[in-house]
Order: sequence, then structure tokens, then C-alpha cells
Amino acid sequence: MPSLQSPSETARYSPLIDPFQREITYLRVSVTDRCDLRCVYCMAEDMTFLPRKSLLTHEELDRLCSAFIARGVKKLRLTGGEPLVRRDLMTLIRSLSRHLNTGALEELTLTTNGTQLARFAGELADAGVKRINVSLDTLDAVRFRAITRRGDLGQVLDGMAAARAAGIKIKINTVALKDANEDEIEDMIAWAHGQGMDMTLIETMPLGDIDGDRTDQYLPLSLVKARLSRRFSMTDLADRTGGPARYVRIAETGGRLGFITPLTHNFCESCNRVRVTCTGTLFMCLGQEDAADLRAPLRASESDEALHAAIEAAIARKPKGHDFIIDRRGQRPAVGRHMSVTGG
Repeated sequence: MPSLQSPSETARYSPLIDPFQREITYLRVSVTDRCDLRCVYCMAEDMTFLPRKSLLTHEELDRLCSAFIARGVKKLRLTGGEPLVRRDLMTLIRSLSRHLNTGALEELTLTTNGTQLARFAGELADAGVKRINVSLDTLDAVRFRAITRRGDLGQVLDGMAAARAAGIKIKINTVALKDANEDEIEDMIAWAHGQGMDMTLIETMPLGDIDGDRTDQYLPLSLVKARLSRRFSMTDLADRTGGPARYVRIAETGGRLGFITPLTHNFCESCNRVRVTCTGTLFMCLGQEDAADLRAPLRASESDEALHAAIEAAIARKPKGHDFIIDRRGQRPAVGRHMSVTGG
């Protein structure tokens, strides 16, 4: 793995500021498009994944992440697909943790479906991962298998228990799905908060062909919030965690609940994040197709100068907001690529 940049080298790079004067301090990097589940809102059942040779190597991922950290990124989230199915991912995580040790990086975290957590929880904690997001849409084993098309709820719950035993805090991410899990959202909130975990509700996002009609899945969180108000007393919070969620405190549970609403409320005004795919494509906005190739400059030279130039040029094109819509007539996704390609 490459060595840490010297303080003098790091200092010569300026922060990344987009055209709307937002400083980019949060990077989400997909390490693989592969996943061991096939969630109905995320993937088609028969997926064609990228050939492994097209993915960035661990060394290239390290160089790329380190370049962004040199430009002021303080929070790094590894995503997929399912990041923990990538072979030897812990080698990359242990290398990136050096930036935690120097203080250049404030948080190294990941989003996972939890299936592999029992294997890796201890190693993640040892590498400095203190907090993770776990995607979980139901606590009913039969429903879980239906939503994921193949998953074992018990395996995920065991993994979460292992992570918590290792000292890792967990936030639950739940996609609100019409006629699929909307009847148990209240109970899931009570369960998560009873376990000391925050929870965030997410509207289904129109990315990629999923062998179905998203209008059948779409459940506006404005409606969910109105239903929740019949049972819970919610107080708006000013909390920001670097992501798009808006938070409330629930008096009855004492816990925090987030809402991510790309369709009913544009959450872009304070966007400080960008995404890089497992092939080295930088997307300045999740809901736009404009992108920049970072793999070519990575592979063109051992020097990072061309990489930094490509990053700067891309950030200069970062849009003010996304264009997410549900196409109710054509039933086409707003963005053609799957979430697993961009990084969840």
C-alpha cells in the first residue's frame, strides 16, 4: 500500500469547493457492485455484474481515497453492492485507517446489509471503524426473504449483535415500501431505539431497472411521518451527520429518527458529498448522470497530479441538486444505473 503523504505535500492541496460554495468533506466509495442479496427495490433478480478486472484494485482505491483526504475529506464511507463480499477488503480498511491515526480523517465507516458482519466485526473495530449503517427493511423472517429474494434475517441479526459486542455503533437504514413493510415501521422504530440504535427511513430511489414498477413501491415519507405522529411525539432536531437525513427525537423512545426524502423533499441545499464507483467513476450527484473518469488518471502515472486535476475539474461541475422523479407514465427509472453501481 502507498505510504502516507507528508504534511508538507498534503498542505499544498486546497480544499474542494463546488460552484455553490459547498466544501466537499464526505466521500462515499463503492468497492464492488456485487451483493449477496437481491433486494427488490435495488436490483433485478438476475444481475449481470461488472467483470472483476474493471474494478479498481485495493492500491488504486487507497490512492484515490487518500487524494480526497488530502483535499479536506473528513468522512469516508465504503459501500457496494455489499462491501464485505469484496475479497480481502480488510486489507484496504486497515491501510486507510492510517488517516484516522494522523487525524486527517475523522471517520471511516461503511454501509452493509449485515450478512457478513459476524465474520468481520472484530477486525472492523480493531481498524478504527466505530459506527456503521445496516440496511434492514423488516423484522419478519418470511418478509425479509421476500424483500431480499434470498436473505436470512437471523444471519443479519447475529452480525449486528457481533458488531455491537465489538463496540461498533449501528444505525438502521430502512426503505419504506408500500404494501411491503409500511405496517411494521412503528414497531421497527421502537425495536431499534430499544436496542440503542438510531434509525433512518428512506424513500425508494428511482435508480436502475429492477424488474418491476417503482410506482408500486413508492411510499412518501410525508405520509409515513403523519401516521407516526399518531403514536409518537416527534421534535425536530438540527442534527446533521454529513448525509441527507433530517432528524427528529421521539419522546416515547428517547431515540433519534431520520428521514431521507429525495422525492418529496429535495435534500441538496447543503450537499457536501460525492460518490466514486468501484470502477473509478466520480459522480458529483447521485441523481445526475454527469460523471468524471478517475481510473484513467490513476493508471496514467504513479504521480497523483493528474488525479487531482481530474477531481478539481469534476467538482467545478457539481450541480446544485438532483432530478429524481418517479416516471408514472413510462415507468422508467430517473437514472439508468443501479444503486449498487454508484454505491448505496
